[in-house]
Amino acid sequence: MEKPNFNYIDQIARGDKEVKKMLVEVIKNEFPDEKKDYFESFNQKNLKKTEENVHKLKHKISILGLEKSYGLANFYEHNLREKSINGYEDFEEILANITNFIEKL
Repeated sequence: MEKPNFNYIDQIARGDKEVKKMLVEVIKNEFPDEKKDYFESFNQKNLKKTEENVHKLKHKISILGLEKSYGLANFYEHNLREKSINGYEDFEEILANITNFIEKL
């Protein structure tokens, strides 16, 4: 599995350490709540809300440079729209990968 990185964040920050710090803090603060919301809606079998949660989390996936994972998340989001949970295992593995990365920051 690909590893999260700060390449995209570095591009956005353009060498400004405060901007990078702010973006990293936003991810660290928002990701756990968005992940929690995802699992709550998934466990409640609310596929519409789960789809919305996946859509929000896709932005974090993208910002952390996870291009392949973004594609998997997009696939899963589309399936949720079609009332299928096909792809949830890959998506939850992506969430675990990001969680491990954030916990080491």
